[in-house]
Amino acid sequence: MEEIAPGVRQIDTLLGGMERLTAGFLVDGTGPALVETGSQTSVETVVDALTAAGVGPHDLRWVVVTHVHLDHAGGVGDVARAFPDATVVVHEKGARHLADPSRLIDSAARVYGPLLDDLYGRMRPVPADRVLPATDGLALDLGGGRRLRLIESPGHAKHHQAVLDEDSGTLLVGDAVGVQLPGTGALRPATPPPDFDLEQSVASLHRFRDLHPARLVLTHYGPVADPESTLLEAEEALRRWVGTARRVIRDAPGSGVEGVAAALAEAYSTPSADVPQDVCRRLEVLNGVRSNAAGIVRYLERRAEPGPIR
Repeated sequence: MEEIAPGVRQIDTLLGGMERLTAGFLVDGTGPALVETGSQTSVETVVDALTAAGVGPHDLRWVVVTHVHLDHAGGVGDVARAFPDATVVVHEKGARHLADPSRLIDSAARVYGPLLDDLYGRMRPVPADRVLPATDGLALDLGGGRRLRLIESPGHAKHHQAVLDEDSGTLLVGDAVGVQLPGTGALRPATPPPDFDLEQSVASLHRFRDLHPARLVLTHYGPVADPESTLLEAEEALRRWVGTARRVIRDAPGSGVEGVAAALAEAYSTPSADVPQDVCRRLEVLNGVRSNAAGIVRYLERRAEPGPIR
């Protein structure tokens, strides 16, 4: 755990035993908040970190997830059980998945197969009476005048929200800005199926810019050096990746997801030779090119109705 802003501490959740891949955040207050639980396989790490920080079982007031993907929220049911007085906060469009995660888990099992249990785990349900479905602008009181404000930010997922710590000006953006693992250099878009939408993603980035955050923090992974330039870089990368996919589909009909993935990998996403192989592997596990290509192709199919792109 390290302090990344006054009263905001970052927890390495050690997703799948891998360091600096996925973060959670403890925001101090008389009623403190945990933002992002990490996966179910990370629960012991997260609970131990909170305990070491002096947060007892009845001290945590809020558990907030930016969206319900398993690397961000898979541990939410177990964390809720460990901290029985905490209210769990999720975008209103994702709330049903916390109360009944069966559809979410079934979908993840089809995508990940055996990797699901090894890397992410499942998700334990959260009692419905402990879930607060959040709307845009909802403020959470942490005591002592400190508030977290929820910022609706679809595009990566329709149920995505960022979290602004108004006290420190720290904006926790989940996956809405992309992925930049330590040691990889360039920011990589996060455009998975089924919800990726370019226009919504760009609108969310513009909204973040209008907030003028003092700090901008990625769940994958950590604070960026310059919030404004990172937001501009994120928009440029999104437009490049979608533009490349459009050209592949136009120039090589029938190439589908595999053709788009190959073009993206060749053009943008291969790290430089000096990036360690273990870092490259972690990036592909977390935010693989093929998954991003599938999300972009699905987005383009929706815009070009009718019929899938093969």
